[in-house]
Amino acid sequence: MTDLDDARKPASRSPAALLTRPLRPYAEIFEIPGAWRFSTAAIIGRMPMSMFGLGTVLLISSVTGKYGVAGAVSAAGSLGYAFTSPRVARAVDSHGQRRVLLPLLAVFAVATALLIVTVQLRLPTWAFFVPGAIAGATMPSLGAMVRARWSVLLAGSPRLHAAFSFESVADELCFIVGPAAVTLLATEVFPASGVGVAALLCLLGTLWFAAERGTEPAVVRPDRPADRAGRRAGRVRGAAAPGLVVLAPVYLLLGAMFVSIDLSTVAFAQHFGHKPLAGFILATYAFGSATGGIWYGSRQWRAPIEKRFAFSLALTVLGVATFWAQPNLITLTCGIYLCGLAIAPTLIAGFSLLEAQAKPGRRTEAMSWLSSSIAIGIAAGASVVGFVIDAHGPRFGYAFAALCGAASAATCLAGLGRLRPVDGPAPARS
Repeated sequence: MTDLDDARKPASRSPAALLTRPLRPYAEIFEIPGAWRFSTAAIIGRMPMSMFGLGTVLLISSVTGKYGVAGAVSAAGSLGYAFTSPRVARAVDSHGQRRVLLPLLAVFAVATALLIVTVQLRLPTWAFFVPGAIAGATMPSLGAMVRARWSVLLAGSPRLHAAFSFESVADELCFIVGPAAVTLLATEVFPASGVGVAALLCLLGTLWFAAERGTEPAVVRPDRPADRAGRRAGRVRGAAAPGLVVLAPVYLLLGAMFVSIDLSTVAFAQHFGHKPLAGFILATYAFGSATGGIWYGSRQWRAPIEKRFAFSLALTVLGVATFWAQPNLITLTCGIYLCGLAIAPTLIAGFSLLEAQAKPGRRTEAMSWLSSSIAIGIAAGASVVGFVIDAHGPRFGYAFAALCGAASAATCLAGLGRLRPVDGPAPARS
């Protein structure tokens, strides 16, 4: 019996089948040889994306007592990541994941060790910035690379939607577990243990990921000199995907919105005398996003991808617009969970748009621009919303977050025509 025959059979209506049916797309993608290994390795390797910045703040502030310096060093790392991530991704597309990851990981490990040493030795403040910025700039961006692997393995398959959904859920899992783990390590074990464990996870996960050679995308190499010259010229003049001119500012504004929600939630919980609950509330936000991502990825959609992106983005912004009016922490927690349901679908649709539009040999670079844009938005938003909260309180911080979200949605709607997938021949299956 063929797969087509199986697809035509009536779906089982047993209770077990009804319960497992939504998870069937995820089970199918992990039947690909090696898929669970590289995906699990990438989850471990990108745990530091939710741990390293906070761990840096906790390390420096606990040793020096200076939160301003700690935040500035963390921001320097974020900006370093935003600056180098697309360039690293371009090198990955040109030379392969393993060849770029191994030297990058070595620099990251050395820079992290130097950061810990300089802080523990209480060297001058300026000495913190150099290793902090280098560590942030060289932290491997496995999120784009793991999606590039799925794009090759599932080229032309509707299951690519489920794979991207799973990776977005994995991102949210990192943001549920990571901040709590790094806070516990840095406050209860040793100040440097948060950053140290984050670096160790990055080291182990990235080495495992790089070792999975069987699923590593092949490097696209032009055969003729004219092709090579044209490719070099295209890289100088053109973007990796046409939609980046819209998606990059949209994601930058989303990054500013996300960090504004984080900081405003901490201040809001402190206002009610329950600051420790801020972590739980933000974890609820990530849990809502993971829930929405699992549901979104289990369905096959007929609506065009650019319209789904705009719709889920609008739902996200509408939810955020209610935060400033929440009367207490209980209603805020409920509202923030419901709003989180639309976050992962928005991010999944954005990555899917770029996967469909990316130019040949530039898929990883295209996807990395979204991560860089969010990182820049986080750094910029944190520097502004902090002053807003200090001057006017957390409700105005939430209002600023809603303003950033509204600007993001307006940018998306203005450039919706540029987000349509580029027509062309269907990609070859792996």
